[in-house]
Amino acid sequence: MFVDYGKPSTWVRFKPSLCEGCTAGCCRLPVEVTTADLLRLELITEDEAASQQGIRKASKRLASDGVIVSFRVKTGLFILAQRSDDRCLYLGNDGRCTVYEKRPETCRRFPVEIGPRVGFCPSSN
Repeated sequence: MFVDYGKPSTWVRFKPSLCEGCTAGCCRLPVEVTTADLLRLELITEDEAASQQGIRKASKRLASDGVIVSFRVKTGLFILAQRSDDRCLYLGNDGRCTVYEKRPETCRRFPVEIGPRVGFCPSSN
C-alpha cells in the first residue's frame, strides 16, 4: 500500500510495532512547538521566554537562523523549519531523531494523542 505523508487518508492504523522498523514518516510533517519546547531544545533562554518581547526577538533570531519558519503570537506556537526534502532538521542521516531526549511535545504525543489523523501513522512498513 502506498503512503502519502501529505494525505492522512493513506496512513495506517498506529501500533507500537511500527516504531521498530520506523521509516520516519512523521518526521516529514510540519511540527508545531511551544516556548517550553524551545527551552528544552536549548534554542532560547529563560530570559527570552520570560516576556512577549523576548519571545518575539527570539523568534526573529530563530527564523533568521533557519530553525523556525513562523511564529503566531495569538497561539504562541512556532513552526519548525524543514530541510528541502521535507525532513525535520533534527532527523539524522540514519533516520533517527538527533534530539530524541529533548524532542518537542508534539513529537512525544504523535500519533496517539495528536496529529492530522489521530491513531494513524504515515508509515510505509
